[in-house]
Amino acid sequence: MRREAARAAEASRYAAGVRRDDSRRRLYRPPMIAAAVGVGVNLALGAAKLAGGVLGDSFALIADAVNSFGDTVASAVVLAALVYAQRPADAQHPYGHTRAEAVAGAGVAVLVVLSGVWIAAEAVRRLPEVHGPPAIWTLWLAGGNAAIQEALFRYKGRVGRASGSQAMIANAWDHRSDALAAAAVLAGLVVVTVGGEAWAWADEAAALLVAAAIFWAGAALFRTGASDLLDRQAEPEMLREVIGEALRVEGVVAVESLRLRKSGLEYFADLHLEVDPAITVTCGHAIGHRAKDRLLDRFERLRDVLVHVEPAEELPP
Repeated sequence: MRREAARAAEASRYAAGVRRDDSRRRLYRPPMIAAAVGVGVNLALGAAKLAGGVLGDSFALIADAVNSFGDTVASAVVLAALVYAQRPADAQHPYGHTRAEAVAGAGVAVLVVLSGVWIAAEAVRRLPEVHGPPAIWTLWLAGGNAAIQEALFRYKGRVGRASGSQAMIANAWDHRSDALAAAAVLAGLVVVTVGGEAWAWADEAAALLVAAAIFWAGAALFRTGASDLLDRQAEPEMLREVIGEALRVEGVVAVESLRLRKSGLEYFADLHLEVDPAITVTCGHAIGHRAKDRLLDRFERLRDVLVHVEPAEELPP
């Protein structure tokens, strides 16, 4: 009987593990697709704007092309981090690799800021130079870029909120800043086209606005990544939901404390449960396992739950 019970328990744990693996893949799939879309779209936009800036004599477009290539790298790094974050725990990384996303976000932020420094320096250098207005077709290129960046912002923002990916949300706001920067480039091109050589400085001024937007995006990316690396607590709503599910487990008298730290797309929980002090250690151990299994089944974003059992000071009537 004991052998059969052990086999049944082992089979149940295996099935639960398979379910959690499937759930994890579902969790990571949408942001990975969004990151891949970002790589392709930003690469195409960067190439188009670079060609347009060179052929149409617009440094603002060239600056925005550099920004798009930076976004390509950012999306590629986020994609690689999402893949790496799904690797199972090992001897050197007993908590897994979920923080790869936050590390990637901080690294991308540095690259974004450096690209902004180059654009600002080059724009300031070109301000005294006299050059003619850009080609009229560059206006259409700048306008189309603004529309595409806004669409990417809405798409990635929706995916980031649904999956809980802070790197994806930050990447989405990077696209919103790009959309605003593209609008600034469009305005600069219009001023230069209408005003002629006397307003040639407006092209460089637009490039400086692009640099400012890049600085803002880089700071936001770094702030988000650093926050996750500092074991930021989960949102109050999720804390309430986890506590509510734990209290539904038979034998749990109360939840003494809950620490729910975010790690990439997933969470790790430290849960202290209060149980009847008169029960055996074996019974308390079983209650802790039931609580852990229930939480892992109910919340796909939970990677692991550490349960500590405490004797309850007061029992419910």
